[in-house]
Amino acid sequence: MLVTVRLFARLREIVGAPDVRVVVPESATVLDAWTSLAGRFPQLAAYAGSVSCAVNEDYARMTAALKDGDEVAFLPPVSGG
Repeated sequence: MLVTVRLFARLREIVGAPDVRVVVPESATVLDAWTSLAGRFPQLAAYAGSVSCAVNEDYARMTAALKDGDEVAFLPPVSGG
């Protein structure tokens, strides 16, 4: 099945695009989408423990199940003052 992954801040810079389409198995979770993307862009692996995610604009856990056509967003930690 096909999902769209939206990326923000440093993650977008690493990938070089605001979104990427990822093919995942039928029983995929958000973690599967992340793992697939990190396989294509190894620099993303450094963010694995700190990235937040959302599915269809609702915050989600990495264990959330995905459906064909879902939109997954990955957001790195943000600091500011």
